[in-house]
Amino acid sequence: MGVRFIQGVLIAALSSWAASPALAALAEVEAVLAPAWLVRDGKRLPLGLGRELKNGDQILTGEAARVRLRLADGSTVKLGEHARFTLDGMAQSRDGTRTFAAALGVVEGAFRFTTSLLYKFAGQRDVRVTFATVTAGIRGTDLWGKTTADREIVALIEGKITLTRPGDKAVTMTQPSTVYQTSRAAAALPVSTLPPDVLAKYAAETEMATGAGEARKGGTWRLYAAHTKSEKEALAVYDKLQDAGYDASIRPVTKDGHTEYAVRIVGLLTEADGVALAVKLRVQLGLQDVSVSLN
Repeated sequence: MGVRFIQGVLIAALSSWAASPALAALAEVEAVLAPAWLVRDGKRLPLGLGRELKNGDQILTGEAARVRLRLADGSTVKLGEHARFTLDGMAQSRDGTRTFAAALGVVEGAFRFTTSLLYKFAGQRDVRVTFATVTAGIRGTDLWGKTTADREIVALIEGKITLTRPGDKAVTMTQPSTVYQTSRAAAALPVSTLPPDVLAKYAAETEMATGAGEARKGGTWRLYAAHTKSEKEALAVYDKLQDAGYDASIRPVTKDGHTEYAVRIVGLLTEADGVALAVKLRVQLGLQDVSVSLN
């Protein structure tokens, strides 16, 4: 068998291993609406479900993409399309105070950080979120923000944050549904109330729409991009998917003495998600032998 085929099988095995609930990762990929990539040690790979993330990792998202991460303290990070996001400084101390620390970088695109009551964290958070020029210090809150080519937006949905920017006085925000905005070339605007319709529009930039192609931990639907007896053809489809930011794997099945190679994407949440992804792959990548199944 070819080296790339073996790599495809290994990647599938590693993804399953990474999704094991026994792991205690500092950060983990909980849901993906591809295309999305992980950049680690100079290498770019599709962002896979259940993958453990470490300091120095960078996440990129493509057109109409979404990503949801779960941090070790139970908080959630959501990313919108065309995002560039970095993780660093992640650490969890269990001596005495039990503090979770992280330095999150919103280099480009929309971002949301939310703590959840469903995940009990009997400790303290020391999380810093850095946009282009603005840094938000948070210890437990619901925060939305975005970095564009010419401005930065930080919206406090609930909780408390302190914003710092070189040359400006620190700003503490405590009122829900308020927003801070600044451009690269001008002083920051005064903190103002965020109208509900604008807040809803912001939030939609980081939420996954129902039936849009989401893969999530625990998802049971699978998309098959190819069934073929040719290892070469299977590898060609696999490579095309990987390059385009879709976390595919190759599964060999032997029947009646013949081996068939299935190129698949697993973990899709619903049949509708599988159908939506199938349509996208036919249009964007020209893949025609695409099907959706529970097994």
